[in-house]
Amino acid sequence: MPTSNNPPFPAALRLFSVVVIVVLIVGAGLFFAPVFVQPRWPWAVTPFNARFLGGFYTAEMIVMAALLFWNRWSPGRLVLVMAFIFTVIVSMASFINLGYFNFERKAPWLWFFVYLAAAAVSGLFLWRARARPSAKGVTLSPAWRGYMPMESALLGLYGLGLLLFPLTFSSIWPWPVDAFHAQVYSAIFLAGAGGICLVWRSAPREELLVLGLAQFLVGLLAVVGLAITDAAVHRIDWTATGTLFWLALFGWIGISGVFKVYVASRYFGPQSAS
Repeated sequence: MPTSNNPPFPAALRLFSVVVIVVLIVGAGLFFAPVFVQPRWPWAVTPFNARFLGGFYTAEMIVMAALLFWNRWSPGRLVLVMAFIFTVIVSMASFINLGYFNFERKAPWLWFFVYLAAAAVSGLFLWRARARPSAKGVTLSPAWRGYMPMESALLGLYGLGLLLFPLTFSSIWPWPVDAFHAQVYSAIFLAGAGGICLVWRSAPREELLVLGLAQFLVGLLAVVGLAITDAAVHRIDWTATGTLFWLALFGWIGISGVFKVYVASRYFGPQSAS
């Protein structure tokens, strides 16, 4: 892809990406080493919440690594938009639920600093680049152009429900989710909805690939994390209606991601060689 159409990011943003990846490695520890990371987390988390958060942070870490690897406007635009939405909403949820944090510890202070800084940096860069058009995109089929707005709307509505009515919309989750965690989880759905809407309007193949990879990992790790955690504590009713709905929701997210990766991969061979 020509550099003029898809310019590289400044060095400062690459440094920012490295710092974020380092922070996300700690978050990913909730999935891979919860016994070690859980006691050091900024607030108390139950085993299921810890594993779910860890799975999402693992997916986010890989997405940020894509930004560092490509180091260009595409897929950086997508990554920064999703990161901005996520960090702003999680920051809001954290301020609303300050009672969950013990500010006599260092971890809560680091949490707020990292999230506010990440929101500020991503927001500032997006604002400065607001007039820049997207990189050259691929032409999506009519089926995809019809499906993606629906997907974005459904994820966005559910995310908004978790944010505004957290206990109601989280009642279908397989484990008890309090209002704070439901509002934090709303950021995952709203960021995904924003990313899908962005790619639907203009679909650079790198962005479609990264978005698909993110969705696949979020869906896969959510389900795998639930199974791993329940194998130790045996508290999930796998036949309950809510559990089946939750599994279907994250299964749909993951499968949708697989199809996006497939569609994007079809364009890398012939177009990259031209």
